[in-house]
Amino acid sequence: MSSSQRQLHLGLFLFSTGYHPAGWRLPESRTDGAFDPKFLHRVAQQLEEAKFDFFFLGDALASSADMQNMFPSQMVRLEPFTMIASIAAVTEKIGLIVTANTTYAEPYHIARLTASLDYLSGGRTAWNVVTGADARAALNFSREKHWDNTKRYDYADEFVKVVKELWDSWEDDALVRDKESGVFVDESKVHAIHHVGEHFSVAGPLNVARPPQGQLPLLSAGTSERSQELGAQFSSAIFTGQILIEQAIEFYAGIKSKLTKYNRNPDELFIMPGLVPLVGRTEAEARAKYLELSELLVTDFNLAPLSGRIGIDLTGLPLDGPLPDLSLSTHPVHEVQQLVRLAELASGHEDISVRELFYYFTATARGHLLIVGDPEQIADHMEEWFVRRAADGFNICPPYMPGGLDLFIELVVPVLQRRGLFRTEYEGSTFREHFGLARPDNQFTRTSALQGS
Repeated sequence: MSSSQRQLHLGLFLFSTGYHPAGWRLPESRTDGAFDPKFLHRVAQQLEEAKFDFFFLGDALASSADMQNMFPSQMVRLEPFTMIASIAAVTEKIGLIVTANTTYAEPYHIARLTASLDYLSGGRTAWNVVTGADARAALNFSREKHWDNTKRYDYADEFVKVVKELWDSWEDDALVRDKESGVFVDESKVHAIHHVGEHFSVAGPLNVARPPQGQLPLLSAGTSERSQELGAQFSSAIFTGQILIEQAIEFYAGIKSKLTKYNRNPDELFIMPGLVPLVGRTEAEARAKYLELSELLVTDFNLAPLSGRIGIDLTGLPLDGPLPDLSLSTHPVHEVQQLVRLAELASGHEDISVRELFYYFTATARGHLLIVGDPEQIADHMEEWFVRRAADGFNICPPYMPGGLDLFIELVVPVLQRRGLFRTEYEGSTFREHFGLARPDNQFTRTSALQGS
């Protein structure tokens, strides 16, 4: 396929026990993959064989045992820099995303760690910039409370700018290494950044040479206005969680429209919603697996969160009884109808019960869309979102592991390739090249050139 033709981008958002809260309870599922390097290596190698753009694991700085029924994959997991370094050693082309929380870190540390990983991976690393949403993290870092949204993003804005300056503090040809003359480095091409701002004072230069990609691609997530601005200013990709296509189209257009004020082209930023594809060789097989997962949920059927989601009080209604009249919702009725329609599509029939709506709500409570079907149906959904500009690609979250990923790669990826929507071979070997992003000039080199002219 021509590199100029728009293509889907696919990444894996790893939930080691599966995205579905009950994914780990399936007889065929792994429960210990988060700590098994062979499992993690094989997943990354499998993605590379399928020509995925990237492997991604999120991160958190707090935990508790009471997360087990809803977020088993997120209670405990390996530290991301260590894990990505291990995966870099056993792969060659797959992009690798490392998560670092700006609220509880220092720019110099993150600049050094990310630049090092870019060397170890051969230019395949990207940084997922997060500010942290879990207030419990503050108590793990000697703070009385978690900062509010404004302070976190003010801090993050300056943090990112410092990191980007540090990555550029060595020009590409600063290391001369001339044995005859005895000149190891051209001192005129090594720059202290002398940053003094509201939150940071950083002299520089970094003690790692400029990364292979020059500037590592940045990624971000979130739908708040501040997170959107951060993404529009710095990010190469934004992870998002819309599950209704009309809302996704609106979000996509809104983010792209923000780029002009930062002198950026809309093609430089990729919108990638999370997608939970529960695929079977047949539609019936997929529905059966969805029902099996639903019935394995550990739950007390607390209907209060679901009632809030659809704007109708469901408490006290019989679980196996019909849904109430949706026109009674305090939310926009068409949106509630669309949400219920998604649950009907997953269940395979209309007029679903309260229990069936609860099953779907619980499976998607973390914000990503669950679709159930055969390979063509899954591909149809992805193609519609792609063509209608609701997405540039997807962060794939298999509902259970490793089988959920195995089936997606075996059955759905070939369909996308036959339709000309997804690559059959890598056209490059760096994260930037997978997304068609040029390697940026060094800001200090550029400044010197402008001053000289």
